[in-house]
Amino acid sequence: MKIEMKEICKSFGANEVLQNVNFTINTGEISALLGENGAGKSTLMNILGGVLQPDHGEIIIDGRTVSFAAPIDSLHSGIGFIHQELNLINDLTVYENLFITDFLRKGVFLDTDTMRRKSEELFQEMDIDLDPCEMVRNLDASYKQIVEICKALMQQASIIIMDEPTTSLTVPEIERVFKMMRVLRDKNVGIVFISHKLEEVLEICDSYVVLRDGKVAAKGDVKETSIPELTSFMVGHEVKQEKSVGSCHTTGDSPALEIRNLSDGMHFHDISLKVSPGEVLGVTGLLGDGRTELFQTIFGAMGGNYTGTVRLCGETCHFTSTEKALEHGLAYLPRNRKENAIIKDMNILDNGSIVYLPHIRNRWMIDIPRQEQMFNKQVKELSIKLEDIYDPISSLSGGNQQKVVLAKWLMSEPKVLILDNPTQGVDVGAKEEIYEIIEGLARKGTAVIVLSSEAKEIIRLCSRSVVLFHGREAGELTGNTLTEHNIMILATGGSLQKCEESHGK
Repeated sequence: MKIEMKEICKSFGANEVLQNVNFTINTGEISALLGENGAGKSTLMNILGGVLQPDHGEIIIDGRTVSFAAPIDSLHSGIGFIHQELNLINDLTVYENLFITDFLRKGVFLDTDTMRRKSEELFQEMDIDLDPCEMVRNLDASYKQIVEICKALMQQASIIIMDEPTTSLTVPEIERVFKMMRVLRDKNVGIVFISHKLEEVLEICDSYVVLRDGKVAAKGDVKETSIPELTSFMVGHEVKQEKSVGSCHTTGDSPALEIRNLSDGMHFHDISLKVSPGEVLGVTGLLGDGRTELFQTIFGAMGGNYTGTVRLCGETCHFTSTEKALEHGLAYLPRNRKENAIIKDMNILDNGSIVYLPHIRNRWMIDIPRQEQMFNKQVKELSIKLEDIYDPISSLSGGNQQKVVLAKWLMSEPKVLILDNPTQGVDVGAKEEIYEIIEGLARKGTAVIVLSSEAKEIIRLCSRSVVLFHGREAGELTGNTLTEHNIMILATGGSLQKCEESHGK
């Protein structure tokens, strides 16, 4: 099978996500689809997977033009899509998950014997040591990935799209999945491998296509490229030496927050860093780098199960709850606003002041005038655009919702403010406003830590940045070294020294 996507265009409002993109994948080939966050990779594959329809262009399978109105149409054409969030049911067995879309029946009853037998036959053919009757909840992450792959094969997929399949896997688990991918390639199955991990691309892929700003920036044979070259294609030559414009307003000699040798044994390992009052510190990497889990642990949201030392304003702390962290002056704005930051059934006022409510109780009652006064102060300082503070939070734009979430934490007057993807899902104008708010907080002496996967955001805001890779420190960048190019090198497991030596030859 050969699939050609020709001149694909897709816009969301005024935002042109894909502009005349051409992409080809053949059976018996593993092709990497690369690009920074927002480059258009997921949109292109969602079109191939029938999740989205293109505004312009065509999909051709073996010389025949096709159109997919829904994912089932794509699947029936031999295309399997394994999303980053796995679509498995933990409370079912492996074989039940494999046949979930089309259970085999014997009369009115399920034909469990045949489904188990077919599952065993597939596992034997793929050289997989797995019991079809095992509950999915008992599998590690790599075997769950393998079950997803086998589910696509059971549905007769000739091309499989794998979106960041190794993000949450350990090195042995990655090798297990790679072994499966090589077997599939040898059996003439094609794989689209979406990944930020360039070392893995060089190890497992045959060809590559790089998207940048919705256009094809480069394509070629993996054997003829390198990590520095792919990094340059992804970032763009014109910006790779961009300098940091983040500023530092540090006050005093003592760190506001210092962590030493922090490990949880799973998501992050032996991390040490510190941030001073008035400083904006960046922590970046790619999906699966462990930064969110690291700072959720520090904030007490993960139960306090870690080794190492946390010092807040000179005092050693070990928070096992978020309430204790707040009491000591630590605040954390979570990364997913819709799931973890706003309460959809509450109004703007309650969403923006819920953290502060314990401080404005009058016995068993909330001091409403005090609540309104404190929140209206934040509305003014953050320039939150709203009609009425008692309107539903859903009535606000994404940018103003994010400001309300920020107001919630600022009302606690934190000494250290952790912002996890602070501009996620907001437009360009709102981004700049939030950046100005962050810089204003630093000028007032608040220590700010920005967790972001957007290199431009880190460079725009931060005086220095720690880069993580697979839960470990890959390096620290500051001044002229804080560039998109260097961030990408470290975030994909590369070495700045080796890249410099490579360029020097």
